[in-house]
Amino acid sequence: MNVDQVAQRFAQAQLSYEQHALVQRQVANSLLQRMQAHVPPHLQRVVEIGCGSGLFTRQFMQHYSFDQLFLNDLYPEVQQHFVEDARIYWGIGNIESLPLPQSLDLVMSCSALQWVKKIEDLFRKIHQALNPSGLLCFASYAEDNLKEIKALTGQGLDYLTLAQHIELLDACGYEVLDQQEQRLILEFEHPRAVLQHMKATGVQATGYGFRWSKSSLQAFYTQYRQFQLADSQQYPLSYHPIYLLARKRT
Repeated sequence: MNVDQVAQRFAQAQLSYEQHALVQRQVANSLLQRMQAHVPPHLQRVVEIGCGSGLFTRQFMQHYSFDQLFLNDLYPEVQQHFVEDARIYWGIGNIESLPLPQSLDLVMSCSALQWVKKIEDLFRKIHQALNPSGLLCFASYAEDNLKEIKALTGQGLDYLTLAQHIELLDACGYEVLDQQEQRLILEFEHPRAVLQHMKATGVQATGYGFRWSKSSLQAFYTQYRQFQLADSQQYPLSYHPIYLLARKRT
């Protein structure tokens, strides 16, 4: 997946994202609830990776106080979704190559780390930036995410399993405090609506250079019927969120 293409897709979807990001909103709620069991209510320096339109950020700001919040995303247009706040600082660009602020209490991310190409390298970079006993809390997605799309098109991200994430966190010097995975299904009246939903949230699973044609779209609609739900006659789209809260080992 080309990083510039990812940025372009999310930029195009930024105005429609929150209306259609039903799963992402549920994931944001679940991540925040889990954080409240482990993250103290006041923090000094916090980084959020992939803040997007602020769906998760706004919830965080309602429940936590902080001195400095460093927000990251791929494209500068995300800044329009946030009110001016002297505590907020911006780092626009690919988090894999951007330098991280240091002496952090918390690094958090919601529905973004699945786009990272070298997640182990990022875990190590975050580990170096965290204070002793600093926290890394994130929600991402695992192997069954958008599985219907991948089955029909062969396109999609190469997701790690929950166990693989845990193994990497342990190898990078973290103690895992909380872990969970969910399987959520959205239902649509037609396969066309599945693709429209994905476009509206910027999460198209098709890779760089993939182009739909009239014939390939029709074949996709026809083949998607194999997934039709018997009870509702609706068409499912699967999401596979995972939640991980980890502490830097000292």
